[in-house]
Amino acid sequence: MLLWAAAEGFRFLELFVHLLILLVLTRAFGEGAARLGQPSAVGELVAGVVLAAAIAQFGADVPFLAGLADSALLDFVADFGIFFLVLMAGIEMRPQEMAESSKTAFVVALGGMFVPLAAGFGLAWVWIPENDLHHAQAFLVGVAVSISAIPATVKVLMDFGVLHQRFGRVIVSAAVFDDIFGLMLLALLTGVMQTGVIPDAGTLALLVIKVAVFFAITVTLGVHVYPRLSRRIKETQMAALEFSALLGVGLAYGLLAEALGMHWVIGAFMAGLYYERPRVGEPAYSDMKLVVGTITSGFLGPLFFATIGMRVDLGAVTAVPVFLVVLLVVAFLGKFIGAGLPAWILGLPRREAAAIGIGMGARGAVELVVLSIAYEAGLFAASDGIHPVVDNLYSSLVVMAVVTTLAAPLLLRRVLATPREADPSDETSPPSG
Repeated sequence: MLLWAAAEGFRFLELFVHLLILLVLTRAFGEGAARLGQPSAVGELVAGVVLAAAIAQFGADVPFLAGLADSALLDFVADFGIFFLVLMAGIEMRPQEMAESSKTAFVVALGGMFVPLAAGFGLAWVWIPENDLHHAQAFLVGVAVSISAIPATVKVLMDFGVLHQRFGRVIVSAAVFDDIFGLMLLALLTGVMQTGVIPDAGTLALLVIKVAVFFAITVTLGVHVYPRLSRRIKETQMAALEFSALLGVGLAYGLLAEALGMHWVIGAFMAGLYYERPRVGEPAYSDMKLVVGTITSGFLGPLFFATIGMRVDLGAVTAVPVFLVVLLVVAFLGKFIGAGLPAWILGLPRREAAAIGIGMGARGAVELVVLSIAYEAGLFAASDGIHPVVDNLYSSLVVMAVVTTLAAPLLLRRVLATPREADPSDETSPPSG
């Protein structure tokens, strides 16, 4: 009994040390990235890469370090990190503004999704050898290349004072649509991962029906039921109960998504999406945004990005350099052409259309969530060391996410620094509300 208690005490001590190491390192690297004008998630991911290298080099000699890479804590933290990241993403979006977004933003989002999706799928189809998960892996690459995540881009737009000008609004609105499309693609990817093949017309139609049913139920509850529940909870003046209700809705929606053959992460997103200021009231919205944001940015988010970094093998840079370079070119040109060309055709000046194509190019946290889900599903373990492209596919996609996230704001600054003609549709002040 005493030995069992001692073993349990040591195990908990080890978990606490692992948490401490991860938290200190990720916060330090995240703050460093922010000071360099980059998203903190990039620094947190780099912290994971550095930690993995340290474990490989010194793990045997440093107490507690050797067991960190294989700690059960990492998978647990990763799942909760995904839940809170997606929940927070939903809270920060505004469905009403999405509905009122211009035709330009919607067309830009479609082009910015389908062109890189097709290009990424084609690239992977040619480069990845035949295996049991060939279809799913090719589709995953297409989905990963088609995603946009623009926190760093928004900061650049704010720095130049153009966030609320026409092309700035198009970038932000199109990125919101892209997130919605990305979640739908994730639902489709989940089905592909389960079967290993692209679904036929009948299966695809059934999946579309399930997606439609899911959104019909969650939107109806979000518009008509949850606001009333929130008002009742608000009368109790208990923020803790409000937080529990929000998490409960996210978990319930996640179970519904799983029951319909989709991934639970979509449920967390929808729970946050309809937790908006006009429906639940300013005090409740502000309180929950602060609470969820603090938990996400201060704890679970950094640990999640560190786990991503710890899985990265930088050997991909030397093992498959040609594939990695082609992947980066496809990722950049796919977004630049897919999002920029429709903007130019719909009447935006070439400089602003180029800014849209570049601004939509960062992949960021959303892609990392998708890659984490695919990793846990075993989508990167099909080659068993037979082919280097499959062996290094996960690392290549993570490197692509980091490089595009770093490059997009740098290129955007160069484009925005050049003179432009005034656009009569520009707004120099933010919209009310």
